[in-house]
Amino acid sequence: MLKRVSRFFSKSGQNKFLLIIAGAVTWSITMVKSGWLYDYGLGFWGANGHDGIWHIALAESLSGGNLTIPIFASSVIQNYHIGYDVLLALLHKITFVPVSTLYFQIIPPVLALLVGLLTYKFVDEWTGSKKAAFWSTFFIYFGGGLGFIVGKGESAFWSQQSVSTLINPPFALSLVLILVGMTLLLKLDKKFSFWNLIAITLCFGTLIEIKVYAGLLVLGGLCIAGIYSVLVNRKLTLIKVFLGSLLMSLILYIPLNKSSSGLIVWQPFWFLEQMMGDRLSWQRLYSAMMTYKSGHIFTKEIAAYSIAFIIFLVGNLGTRLIFLFRRVKADFMQIFIYSIILAGITIPTFFLQKGTSWNTIQFFYYSLFFMGLLAGVVMSNIKSKFMIVCLCLLTIPTTIITLKDVYIPGRPPAMLSKMEISALDLLSRLSPGVILTYPFDQNMADGAISTPPRPLYLYTSTSYVSAFSKHQVFLEDEINLDITNYPWQERKNAVSAWYKETDVGRAKAFLKDNSIKYIYLLNDQNTVLTTRELGLKQIYNNPSVTIYQVEE
Repeated sequence: MLKRVSRFFSKSGQNKFLLIIAGAVTWSITMVKSGWLYDYGLGFWGANGHDGIWHIALAESLSGGNLTIPIFASSVIQNYHIGYDVLLALLHKITFVPVSTLYFQIIPPVLALLVGLLTYKFVDEWTGSKKAAFWSTFFIYFGGGLGFIVGKGESAFWSQQSVSTLINPPFALSLVLILVGMTLLLKLDKKFSFWNLIAITLCFGTLIEIKVYAGLLVLGGLCIAGIYSVLVNRKLTLIKVFLGSLLMSLILYIPLNKSSSGLIVWQPFWFLEQMMGDRLSWQRLYSAMMTYKSGHIFTKEIAAYSIAFIIFLVGNLGTRLIFLFRRVKADFMQIFIYSIILAGITIPTFFLQKGTSWNTIQFFYYSLFFMGLLAGVVMSNIKSKFMIVCLCLLTIPTTIITLKDVYIPGRPPAMLSKMEISALDLLSRLSPGVILTYPFDQNMADGAISTPPRPLYLYTSTSYVSAFSKHQVFLEDEINLDITNYPWQERKNAVSAWYKETDVGRAKAFLKDNSIKYIYLLNDQNTVLTTRELGLKQIYNNPSVTIYQVEE
């Protein structure tokens, strides 16, 4: 068997399409099962029960031609990169294919194939080695951490791994643009072309609105590589690319992100502390870190945090750690790549995102991507077939285990029942209006039955009413409202108070002042005042859902 495996990998150029197809299928499994109708309703696996529904809600709203955030009615979208969702909305308008189908079943395989093909093409042109291109593509598709060794999942050391790339479609799309831009940069460096310069600027300049983390890292990498190119090679090409990309980024970023300056806060080593205390539950090292930190025992504190940092890197990298054996050459592309790797590691080490602390780990996703790419180049130089097979066998467990435990099981963790689908379908065919829902109750969700699938309203705070009704919701998806820095808690308190309101005048004024047109209630969700007192007309009812329209 060892000889067969060796023969397969020795013909890396011939087998690239098999690898790319296998990788694309593997990635796509994380998406394509979600959003289908099963006997219990629509099923959602993994993060699709929240993140996927958010993108559907946003794309449905954008397809209506407005920039109003669908989960916080009457407010303009802010502090969020909407590029992928604009693309999703455009494809929906052009093809008439449902947004949900595009999001779960059509776009993911396309992105998966593009990432593999472009990785292979870039590395082949950069190194001149098809073997290096093959192995880089292998690590991009199947690279995994060491969570399986400690009996934990793929994010045991915080970062998601390669298998979950499509769960974050803006991330996957940003990789496509980065790879196209880098491939064109290689050509531009050999021979200047105005149109290549424009194409590269478009690729890198639009990143900020596809995935802001990618935009910032790439701009930083271009700046550093450009300065190097000017000082050493006396060439202004990269500086032109940087300035053009920066200008485009500012034009796209500023209008929707005017209040984003305070979103990043200084919080050094938060990920290391949470990894030890929560993710890994290694209490002895965690206690030591906290004790040395609070006691200002600097020597021991430095030693403890250094150990935690090494565990973080090694645990997330797994076999990709071999990238360290890559011989660093002073050329603009390596400086660009290593600048992104270092920045992607440094930023989450010292900074957090306000509201949703863990979001800054997404900077590290790009470090993992490029370290995987470099690991493939190193792998191509390994002569020992036994070593190659061992590295492969240590690389793929994360992918296999994640698929087996999270995405392949027949029953998903979250679902939208057929009763709710019917109710939301009715709403989607009614005239536009703001929907008032019952506030998400975390205590009720925590006490709900644990047997999957769990109804979305008892799963987590999501955008599902907006996503499947195609209307604005007065308040929904507190998680994304946190990320985008809206004052949702004030509105939640107001909504909670309205359901308990006993004064008819104040209750009616609330509905009028906030332009509420529909009220969507589940099971035992009720108001203190009667529907007659509130001026509500029942327009739909089934054993799970009741919908009222506010009479004018």
